[in-house]
Amino acid sequence: RPASSLGAPSGRGFPGGVVRAISKSLAWFWKGGRGMILCAGESLIDMVEQDGLFRPLPGGSVYNTALALGRLGARTAYLWPLSQDRFGATLRAPLDEAGVDTSLCPRTARLTTLAFVTLTDGEARYSFYDEGSAGRMFAPADIPALPDGIGALFIGGISLVPDPCGATIESLARDLGARLPVMLDPNIRPFFIPDPKAFRARLDRLLGLARIVKLSADDRDWLMPGTGAAEAAGRLLARGAAAVLTTEGAQGATAYLADGTTIRVPARAVTVADTIGAGDTFNAGVLAALAAAGALGPQGWRAPDAATWRRALELGVQAAAVTVSRAGANPPWRHELPPPA
Repeated sequence: RPASSLGAPSGRGFPGGVVRAISKSLAWFWKGGRGMILCAGESLIDMVEQDGLFRPLPGGSVYNTALALGRLGARTAYLWPLSQDRFGATLRAPLDEAGVDTSLCPRTARLTTLAFVTLTDGEARYSFYDEGSAGRMFAPADIPALPDGIGALFIGGISLVPDPCGATIESLARDLGARLPVMLDPNIRPFFIPDPKAFRARLDRLLGLARIVKLSADDRDWLMPGTGAAEAAGRLLARGAAAVLTTEGAQGATAYLADGTTIRVPARAVTVADTIGAGDTFNAGVLAALAAAGALGPQGWRAPDAATWRRALELGVQAAAVTVSRAGANPPWRHELPPPA
C-alpha cells in the first residue's frame, strides 16, 4: 500500500549532491574507519505472523541497529549474551555475514527471548517470552574486557527495562559515557514495563548522560505526556544532550541541536510492507554518517556541523525506507542505497 515513511523510496532517492557528499564522507569509513560503534542491548527472535503461522526471524531493537550498521559498512561490535540454542545461531549468522564483531557476546545455555509479532495495517504489536532468558540475565560480571578503538556506544530498547540486564547496560553506559558519546533510543514498549516508576528513574539517569537521544512520537507521549516535539527536545538539550532526533512517521525526521539549530528532513513515499525495524535502521544510518564525518571516535566527541547532521538524517531516512519496503527487520546493504551521481 502506498504510504509515507521515515525513509526514501527505491529509485531516485537522494538528490545527487547529497549522495555525493554522503558517499565521499563514508568512503574511508567503509574501508576501515577510525572508531568502532558498540551496540549493547537485546537480541531476540521475532515470531512474525504469516498466513496463520509464525515465522522466526532475527530481531531486537539494538540487534537490528547493529545489523544495519554492519550492512552499511560501519565498523560495529555487538554486546549481548547469545544462547547456545538453535535460535542463538540464527541470531549470530546475519551479524557474521554483515561483518559485525560478536566476540564480546557471552555464550550461555539460557534460552533466547521470543517476541510474537502480530501486524495490524502494517504496524507491529509484540508479546514477549523473556523470563530467565539469555539476555534477561545479563549481569555486570558478564561484561568482557572491551577493546581499544570504541568510538561510541548505542543503547536502548527493552534491554533497559528488567534487571539484571537493565542495570548492566546502565553501568556500561555510565562507564563509557564519561569519555565517549552515547546514543540512546528508549524505544518504549509500555506493556513490557512492570514498574513504570523505576523505569522512568532509569531513563532519567540515562537521558542525563546521553549525547544523542532519539525519540519517536510514542516515546515522547510516554515520557512527557502533552508535550510537542520541540518542547521535549528543549528539555533534553537543557540537560546536556548535543542533539535530540525525533521521528514522526509520515512527517519525517527532525534534529534539534544544542546551539538552537533545527534541521528537518522530509519523509519519502514508499510502499510499506511493515514498520518492523524502521527506527532501528534510522539510528544506524545516523550513526554511520556521524562516524564517517569523524564525530565518533576513541578521541571523544567532535561536534558535527549542521551540514553533517543533515547528511546523517538523510542517510537515516534513506536506509529506513528500504527496511519498511520489505517484510521484517531487513535493513539495506550499502550497495542497495543510491550510488554517487
